[in-house]
Amino acid sequence: MNKDVRIINDRLTAQFKPVSQSRYWLQIVDNHYGGYYNVFFNHQRKWQRLRSIPLHTIKTYELAYLETVVHDLQQLTQLTIEYDGFTNQYWPQSQRLIQRKKHGYE
Repeated sequence: MNKDVRIINDRLTAQFKPVSQSRYWLQIVDNHYGGYYNVFFNHQRKWQRLRSIPLHTIKTYELAYLETVVHDLQQLTQLTIEYDGFTNQYWPQSQRLIQRKKHGYE
């Protein structure tokens, strides 16, 4: 487990408090202009608005490095990971498409 994964996991466990009728997921955003990735923890209770908490900024702007971070996060948590800003990009190792279609706000 590298430093970025450890920071994200520590901050995630501090923020995660399971509540019934709630949805939890991670969001990774590609910042093309700054050259880094942002990781957010999102949760939403039924009939309430979305709450998004920034967890960490990954300064290493390489998809191969991000792929290892995502793989380690998937082993640590069972949360869904949503990607924004990754349209038409593929993971270097597995050659799978990262984000299928563009969101309306991109």
